[in-house]
Amino acid sequence: MKVHYINILLFALPLNILEHNKNEPHTTPNHTQTTRSLCECKLYSPTNYDSDPEMKRVMQQFEDRTTQRFHEYDEKMQSKRIQCKDRCDKEIQKIILKDKIEKELMDKFATLQTDIQSDAIPTCVCEKSVADKVEKGCLRCGGVLGGGIAPSVGLLGGIGEAAISAWKPKAIAAAIVSAKKAGAAAGLQAGNAQGMKVVLWGLKEFGVENFFPGICDTISRTGHYANVSKFADTIYSQYNRTCNWMRSAIDSTACNTIEIKLSIRTGGAGTRGPPAQYAIRNLLNGIAEEATQAADATAEAKSTTVAAEITKEKTSEIAATYASWETTIIAAVVAIVVIVLIMLIIYLILRYRRKKKMMKKLQYIKLLEE
Repeated sequence: MKVHYINILLFALPLNILEHNKNEPHTTPNHTQTTRSLCECKLYSPTNYDSDPEMKRVMQQFEDRTTQRFHEYDEKMQSKRIQCKDRCDKEIQKIILKDKIEKELMDKFATLQTDIQSDAIPTCVCEKSVADKVEKGCLRCGGVLGGGIAPSVGLLGGIGEAAISAWKPKAIAAAIVSAKKAGAAAGLQAGNAQGMKVVLWGLKEFGVENFFPGICDTISRTGHYANVSKFADTIYSQYNRTCNWMRSAIDSTACNTIEIKLSIRTGGAGTRGPPAQYAIRNLLNGIAEEATQAADATAEAKSTTVAAEITKEKTSEIAATYASWETTIIAAVVAIVVIVLIMLIIYLILRYRRKKKMMKKLQYIKLLEE
């Protein structure tokens, strides 16, 4: 082996290299051959793998996961391929269409003999103007209004008219029922007041008030005229105590007056009529019966009057409400119809203008083709 060195200090290194050279035959290690016995080879044979359930499960799990990942990767790659293919196809189509248009225009302009002004040639504008946008928007609105909203307006108007037409009779019927209830309450109150007047008048007319001061106020505080029949025993006790037990000269005139008016005595001192208790009870029952008749008549008249007034008032309110709703619905329908008509007119005008522009473009294309 050839060794180059400059400094004498490096002399030990080449000597080391020369001393430990691996190419020398006496330094090569002996190769020990490995051998396997028959029993060890059988231990790792495929039959042992197939018979081991745990190894089977591990192998099946590995195969399933590997298959699933391959499927996922394949699906992902397919979707990406489809997207890339679509994008490339679109770009290719754009390039082909652009080249084709440029070629056709160059051919047409080369063979064109007519002098065409530059402003007569339609130009392709990438950014649409505000007028074109408004025109297309109005065209869409006009189509929608003419095709869908206009028939719906009539339908909604008919539904609203039918709804308020069905509401009016029900509202009037409910108002009549409410008026009858209010009339009955008012009639009951008026009848009770009239009956009480008849009772107080009867007590004063037959001298019971003069004979028993304060009886009318007591009966009035009971609240109902029919309670006058319950005071028969009270009046009889007062009569018995005043006129039978300790009649004085002062009470004699009052006793004679009430006895004659109640028919307890019909004439002189010896002429007697029915017993005082019976006469007083008959008197109060008669007054109560007359008061009941008067109260019923008054209650019926008052109930009819009040019910008629309330019904008339409620009917007028319902009619006014119905008229206002009907006017509102009619006004809304008319307003919508007017708006629809205006939009249709705008739509027709814009459509005519668009059609005129298209005809002009078609004429220009025909001119180019010729």
